[in-house]
Amino acid sequence: MKAALFDFDGTLADSFAAITSSTNHVRQSYGLPPLPEAEVCRYVGYGLANLMADLVPGAPVDEAVARYREHHAGVMVAETRLMPGVGDTIRALAERGLKLGVCSNKRVEFTRELVRALGLADCFACVLGPDDVSDRAKPDPAMLLEGLKRLGVSASETIYVGDMVVDVRTARAAGVAVWLVPTGTTEPDAPADRILASFTELLELLPAHG
Repeated sequence: MKAALFDFDGTLADSFAAITSSTNHVRQSYGLPPLPEAEVCRYVGYGLANLMADLVPGAPVDEAVARYREHHAGVMVAETRLMPGVGDTIRALAERGLKLGVCSNKRVEFTRELVRALGLADCFACVLGPDDVSDRAKPDPAMLLEGLKRLGVSASETIYVGDMVVDVRTARAAGVAVWLVPTGTTEPDAPADRILASFTELLELLPAHG
């Protein structure tokens, strides 16, 4: 393997507190009661428009998305943290010469800001979102295919690391092997190529390249 592409929410970072905060801000603006984080997490992963359609029923989706983004910009850095073992693992993989990238359904400007704030910007050759591929969110494979292009690698030389079935579907459509990290959103019977014991297991599975 020469490269690894990563999902962001739930894979690299625990951003669910921030997502829940912004979701409940939007719900409140439409007179709806707040939801617990565990309930919001069930709907994360398919893009913000889908999240708003599911969790702010009856609201105009575009308007709800705009309200979410306005709120999220003020809370996401303070309420997002790296998942256990991610920081040291990503830095080690980058030092080994692997080409690394991020493919997330989060708005790309938010993902890039968070990657910088979390101290990993220098490790990733690309950070992509639906904005980079004509708003074709996962499970559409466009984002992963664009990641392969930007990293200059083939599908057979790359793995995609995620935490949800949507990540499996995306990787399959792109012809990329997919490994899942064990988080609260990972279904144990997900049809991935591998379910990792922990994020740090990547250090055993991805030796130095070149």
